[in-house]
Amino acid sequence: MEITDRDRREIRSVIERQIQAFQRDDAVSAFAFASLEIQTQFGTAEQFMQMVKTEYPAVYRPRSAVFEYVTLIQGIPTQTVLLLSPNGTPFRAVYMMEKYSDGSWRIDGCYLVSIESKLL
Repeated sequence: MEITDRDRREIRSVIERQIQAFQRDDAVSAFAFASLEIQTQFGTAEQFMQMVKTEYPAVYRPRSAVFEYVTLIQGIPTQTVLLLSPNGTPFRAVYMMEKYSDGSWRIDGCYLVSIESKLL
């Protein structure tokens, strides 16, 4: 699979819009950006939102988000985003993306990796 510039723009837009939905506490919109597999796993937008609130506070209420790069990891398109959590802890979010037959993109999972920060 080749990732085009258009794909990169659309992937970023999907993630940005989901983060914006979280910030508005709009569970239905945030859930709509999740893959069908994720939607099936959680069943309802409310259950999905509750999981994000408790397990992913850096995604739910980031102080900032800096988009890095889109790459393929084991054939899966991924977008990395630097997030600053509500308490100021930096994380790298790795979003796994899925492209549907209609050309749309959805988020098929997100892993947070802590970033060691050292002040000199």
